[in-house]
Amino acid sequence: MDIDFEKGNGLIPAIIQDHSNNEVLMLGFMNREALAKTRETGFVTFYSRSRQELWTKGESSGQKLLLRELRVDCDQDALLIRAELSGSAVCHKGYRSCFFRRLESSGGVSVIADRVFCFNDTDEQGSNR
Repeated sequence: MDIDFEKGNGLIPAIIQDHSNNEVLMLGFMNREALAKTRETGFVTFYSRSRQELWTKGESSGQKLLLRELRVDCDQDALLIRAELSGSAVCHKGYRSCFFRRLESSGGVSVIADRVFCFNDTDEQGSNR
């Protein structure tokens, strides 16, 4: 099956889901090379739009994502990656999931999860790459 990388100018969204409990952990982007490296190594690899380079989740933090299953959507332009988290969190802000905030109907925002580790607040990119 051919994945349609052309709709997104060479990139496709990749939703990361915990394979053990179905929690959505994060959203990243992949190009052909990132997908090939993920399949080859078994560790989830993304393409960084800001740095314009590949990065394997957990390469510096140890919070790796081990590939368990790849799914493609009906239009073949997005992936659902079911993975096993080797550490305690994927979010560079210290939360298990990047989706730790809820937008309220009032327009406010609520933090709905506990931070599982701290990071250096001066590091905009965080320390959980």
